[in-house]
Amino acid sequence: MKTSTLFTTTLLILALLFTSCTRQESTMTKQSFGKTPDGTEVFLYTLRNKDGMEARITNYGGIVVSLLVKDRAGKLADVVLGFDSLASYIKDTPYFGALVGRYGNRIGKGEFQLAGVKYTLAKNNGANHLHGGLKGFDKVVWSVDEKASVPGESLVLTYLSRDGEEGYPGNLAVRVVYSVTNDNALRIDYSASTDKVTVVNLTHHSYFNLAGAGSSAILDHELFIDAGRFTPVDSGLIPTGELKSVVGTPMDFTAQTAIGARINENYEQLQKGGGYDHNWVLNKPLASMELAARVYEKSSGRTMEVLTSEPGLQFYSGNFLNGTHVGKGGVKYQHRYGFCLETQHFPDSPNKPGFPTTVLEPGKTYSSTTIYRFSTK
Repeated sequence: MKTSTLFTTTLLILALLFTSCTRQESTMTKQSFGKTPDGTEVFLYTLRNKDGMEARITNYGGIVVSLLVKDRAGKLADVVLGFDSLASYIKDTPYFGALVGRYGNRIGKGEFQLAGVKYTLAKNNGANHLHGGLKGFDKVVWSVDEKASVPGESLVLTYLSRDGEEGYPGNLAVRVVYSVTNDNALRIDYSASTDKVTVVNLTHHSYFNLAGAGSSAILDHELFIDAGRFTPVDSGLIPTGELKSVVGTPMDFTAQTAIGARINENYEQLQKGGGYDHNWVLNKPLASMELAARVYEKSSGRTMEVLTSEPGLQFYSGNFLNGTHVGKGGVKYQHRYGFCLETQHFPDSPNKPGFPTTVLEPGKTYSSTTIYRFSTK
């Protein structure tokens, strides 16, 4: 009788331990990251792979706050610019690490026509509309689908952008999945649906420095872009509509070249952008998932490959960084201390019929994938 009771008790204890362990494993790895001015609590989620690569992501703006990647000696370093606190992101940020929408990049004069209706957007970049407006997706608190997320591996964010938000038509339901994979990649899967014809162009806006965030300028990083053409811009950085060959220009990165090698050349497009701030027309077939770009940093040995299903890539060389942003660890981010490789449809596509369309209709699903994959040599 005593033996039977002891056996039963032991089984109950083991069952409780198993249940406790199971519950612990299914709990999202998160911590508080502060509160927004209206009192909404924001969290910081940690994803990590078996090799030690780690991404910390907040549901405020879907921001990648840090990304730890090994160098050739196996030492981890943070390779994205950002801040230590939520308050700093709220106060003033040049889109460090953020999800961008509804429309990444610029829309000329802050307006477009769709199905015979004219829509007017905020002009938050001179005479133009930039990155979704005054309160784009980078400034909202996203919901976290903890049931769909895989603890430590993937984070599922959702957001419902209401009809008329920032001037855009339609209720847009957005889903973004961040994953850290065991081949040392940060993968981003976007999807969206609408109840009214609208335009969508989502992207990610991390500023990378493969030598380590805040360590130095990025001019020695060597860049390859698989694109034979780019979209020239006017003085407001709005595409003219031309698809111009890169051959014989400082825009040619079809052979791996240091970012700083030609950045100061007397070339009209570089002068308009204050450096590189342009969209490249990728060589790959539309919607196919292929290599778009590769960056190598020799002191660390880190290489980053960018794969995407998008037709375009915005390369931005951090031209407007000027030391006024005090980043993680109290480091001031000086001129060109980070670069962006934003996968996208082309800027101002709603006003350029010759560009790949960004129109999304009811019953259709917007789908896009981008992978930032790291290795060393």
